[in-house]
Amino acid sequence: MGTSSAAATASSAGGSPAVDTLALAISPCPNDTFAFHALIHGLVPAAPAVSTTFADIDVLNARAAQGLDDLVKVSYAALPWLLDKYSLLSAGSALGRGCGPLVLTAGRTDLRGASVVIPGTRTTAYLLFRLWAEKLGIGSIEVLPFDQIMPAVRDGRFDAGLVIHESRFTYPSYGLTAVADLGDWWEGHTGLPIPLGGILGRRGLDPAALSEMVRASVAAAFADRSASASFVIEHAQEMAPDVVNAHIELYVNDFSLDLGDEGMAAVGELLGRAVAAGLVPALPPGSLDTWPPRI
Repeated sequence: MGTSSAAATASSAGGSPAVDTLALAISPCPNDTFAFHALIHGLVPAAPAVSTTFADIDVLNARAAQGLDDLVKVSYAALPWLLDKYSLLSAGSALGRGCGPLVLTAGRTDLRGASVVIPGTRTTAYLLFRLWAEKLGIGSIEVLPFDQIMPAVRDGRFDAGLVIHESRFTYPSYGLTAVADLGDWWEGHTGLPIPLGGILGRRGLDPAALSEMVRASVAAAFADRSASASFVIEHAQEMAPDVVNAHIELYVNDFSLDLGDEGMAAVGELLGRAVAAGLVPALPPGSLDTWPPRI
């Protein structure tokens, strides 16, 4: 049943979902804390109280697989395993251009037989990596929390690392080199934005009400960027302010307010390619039908 304190029943009239306390799970990264600050702090009208869990994306994907939360940030690559329990919401997503995962090394350029450390096996980053590296003959794959990947590659524990989030801005300080930008690769092959992460709402709750709450929270963040500043910094893992701001600018945008046709096309393209390559199961028919109409 998860951690909400009331029955997760749908609200046929819209408005606030029928829970006393909404169990939310997001990452501590600036894009999530910026976007969800208003919802977490009771600044979204008619929204219930929120109980928040902060976790690494691999942990968030695992929590969603267990159905632990009412509202949860996940990798788009994990959707095929989650849509029996959750609906994809139209607001809160992280999509964009120039924001894809990077493949980093300490100087190595040939990845044949390389040991690679990744942030999770059901992350969008790893799905893109598998599509990109299909014929490269990669060696071993291991998982670490994303904030441990660059130190591990720098220290010679692995030949290469797949990085996400603020690592785009900080990897040179670790003496590392980007040998591939998977966002550039994706955009060059599809012309679409890269679909990184989305927000899911528990089935049985009103997806329209959940989406509108998330949309209102994102809109509030854009309307007064200073309101969330101390909260974002508190969770930013000692990130420099300029990196925090760059992170938010890169990952919170119009797609965070509404996926729209282009956003949904990007999600469909990613999962369609993954299904064709045998990397994920096919989406059940109609599994995305319950998310609210696009604005």
